[in-house]
Amino acid sequence: MSAAGNHSKRTTITPVVALLLLAGVWGRQLPPLLVAVVAALLVGAVLVAVHHAEVVAHRVGEPYGSLILAIAVTVIEVGLILSLMLSGGPDAATLARDTVFAAVMITCNGIVGLCLVVGALRHHVVAFNAEGSSGALATVAALATLCLVLPSVTTSTPGGTFSAAQLGFAAVVSLALYSVYVFVQTVRHRDYFLPVEPADGQERPEEHLPPPSNRTTVLSLVLLIMSLVAVVGLAKTVSPAIEAGVSAIGAPLTVVGVAIALVVLLPETLAAVRAARRDRLQTSYNLALGSALASIGLTIPVLAAAMIWLPGPLVLGLSGTEMILLALSMLVSTLTVVAGRATVLQGAVHLLIFASFLFTAVAP
Repeated sequence: MSAAGNHSKRTTITPVVALLLLAGVWGRQLPPLLVAVVAALLVGAVLVAVHHAEVVAHRVGEPYGSLILAIAVTVIEVGLILSLMLSGGPDAATLARDTVFAAVMITCNGIVGLCLVVGALRHHVVAFNAEGSSGALATVAALATLCLVLPSVTTSTPGGTFSAAQLGFAAVVSLALYSVYVFVQTVRHRDYFLPVEPADGQERPEEHLPPPSNRTTVLSLVLLIMSLVAVVGLAKTVSPAIEAGVSAIGAPLTVVGVAIALVVLLPETLAAVRAARRDRLQTSYNLALGSALASIGLTIPVLAAAMIWLPGPLVLGLSGTEMILLALSMLVSTLTVVAGRATVLQGAVHLLIFASFLFTAVAP
């Protein structure tokens, strides 16, 4: 069998095997050897998810491909947060905040920084649409401030929480802003989110590949969803091992939310880096900022509705350290996107902020 045939077979079988393993280990206490097996298959499911996301993206074109992956991952991430909040007891009150904030920091600093470094090392100077990226960034900044900073300073309820009316207002605003962003990205100003043509005038060879058939696209979409379900489900099964490791090193429980976000955002990270290597930084920005927007704009409304039956409070307010990191991230991100061009320096700055976020999460 050819290498292409083996690759096609692997990308088809892996999601099925991952879901079968998930069904077998769900709700069980895993021994160390089985944890290693689950982790290995988790990585395989992530790689397969990226492959099928690229197939779908090639068929529907940008920015629809990035939007599909961002929404698919975020919807399943919300399900993971809800399931962990139901089974986590009082300690899970801050899980949603920790996961959403981690998603914002990972996307705006980790993914963006890595893509800028990879792209600039390969192409020296990378270009993207300042109009689309700055609009998306402004929406991220507004949603993150309204949903994660405001609860820390409001006085209706204590402890970084919203009152019922405030939470409902935040949910409506989040959904409205995200809906406007999707409309602008896909309808009104779609050209702002398309990759910038190379400065050297050379054509990208992948743009001339024939798009996959409708049948192949539908199959890839189904396998993409299966892979993402497997990724999140397997991540949940190894979460007790993650929590045990966090407790063993004496780190705060905030690290659990960071770990969840890192695993869930792996498909977007790999897809964004691949786009950066091909000098398609706008696609990388679409994936990164689109994921940040979906993480807030879809998670907050669902959690607001779920709090009708979820026990315990929902803590959304960030600490002082986290608010400083968020403000620094938005400032640096604004300076990066305003020119529409970047070098390895901007990427290094973003990665340094991301490293600072990880360090303060472990040692607050």
